[in-house]
Parts: sequence; C-alpha cells; structure tokens
Amino acid sequence: MKQCFLILTFYFLIFAARAQTQFFSTVKIEFEKTIAQHAMMKELSPEWFEMAKDHTPATSISYFDFISDSSHSIYKPGRETGNTQRNWFTELGGKNVVFTDYEKNSSITQKPVYEETFLVQDSLLKIKWKITGDTRTIAGFQCRKAVGILFDTVAVFAFYSEELMIPGGPEGIHGLPGMILGMGIPRLHATWFATKVQVVNVPLATINPATKGKKMDRKQFLSELYKVMKNWDAWGKKLLLITQI
Repeated sequence: MKQCFLILTFYFLIFAARAQTQFFSTVKIEFEKTIAQHAMMKELSPEWFEMAKDHTPATSISYFDFISDSSHSIYKPGRETGNTQRNWFTELGGKNVVFTDYEKNSSITQKPVYEETFLVQDSLLKIKWKITGDTRTIAGFQCRKAVGILFDTVAVFAFYSEELMIPGGPEGIHGLPGMILGMGIPRLHATWFATKVQVVNVPLATINPATKGKKMDRKQFLSELYKVMKNWDAWGKKLLLITQI
C-alpha cells in the first residue's frame, strides 16, 4: 500500500506540474548572434588569419528581433551594438529580413549581398530533425535539444520550447514542435540565443514581408551568386553556404 501511495503521489505531482505550465502562441524574441571570427578566418585562410588576427575581434555579436504568432513570423535586424567593425563574411546574412508563412510552407527573404539586394521567395528549407533527451534553460524557458541536417550535409543544433507554440526560429530555421530559442551551425561558426522573450503585447502588426529587392527563387539566387563566386575556391564555397541560410 505504501509503495502504491508513493507511485500515485509521484504521478499526481507530474500532472500538477504540467497543469501549471503556460503555453503561448504569440512572441517577440531578441536573439544574440555570435560569429567566431578567428575560427572562420583560420578555416578560410591560415595566412590571412595570421596577418589579421591582432586587428580583428575574436567574435562578432549582433542582435535580431523575431516576432510571431502561430502562423506567421518576421525575423529582422535588431538593436545596434555600437561596433562599427565589419568583415566581408559578417556582412553576409547580417541584415537578412525573413518573413515566414508556416501555414503555406513559404518564405520571403530579403538578402543584401554587398551592393545587391535580393528578394528570395520560395518554400521553407527542408531540415531532417532528430530530437534528443538533452535539455537546458534559455531565457527562462525549459528547452529540449534537437539535431538537424540542412542541404544533406550541414549540421544544425537547436533548443526549442514547447511552451512557445511556434514552429520557427532564427533565419527561417523551422520544423520543431516549439519555438527555437537557441541554435548553432558549426560550419558557419555561428550561434543564435534568445536574450529576451516577450509573450504579451506582441506587435503583430509588424509581421510583414520586405518588398524591395531583385525577385527570384532560391535556385535562381544561388545561380546568380555562383557566377560571381565560382573562381573563389574555398572562399566562394563558404560564401554560398552563408548566403543560403
């Protein structure tokens, strides 16, 4: 009887904890994006790294805002850091504006690439996810870890919260049963982590796609870039990967 009582008490506590969990379908999140610049430079060119490392910060930090309801989201540059130093690879993806329609499985992404601005309209990225048992707390929310594969070879890890009922994340990464609050792409030496999460008075009226830029789909966009970068060897391949995400 005592053992039975303990088991019933245990399950009661679990159900009570779940009953107290709150779920939200609107959110505004500030993401801090960090690029390990020295690691990126060393990978691309050890000689260049040795020449530039003393004049370049080891990391580059920038901020983005993510605003969403359960069907649409906008991801765009956020507050300025006051750091005016930029490298050619931190500028790529540094000002992306990503509008996502989860119900239509589509996105409209404004991508400034040096002197050009592209408006890429296509279906959402295909990502193969595997959910793990690892957990961590990010911005006050309990998150579960998942590992995904982009473009068949690019690994991405993500921590998502089921309390935030939005299947999205930074840079159009999506497809998990909750909002991605932490993410990393080792091939890009980049991470994104939520620093602030707002679930009330969310400015949903600002969820609108960008309209300026040369319109094309993802395949046409990559073809345009390939023409420019095909002779850049490892640099060009890395640039193509950075601009796809």
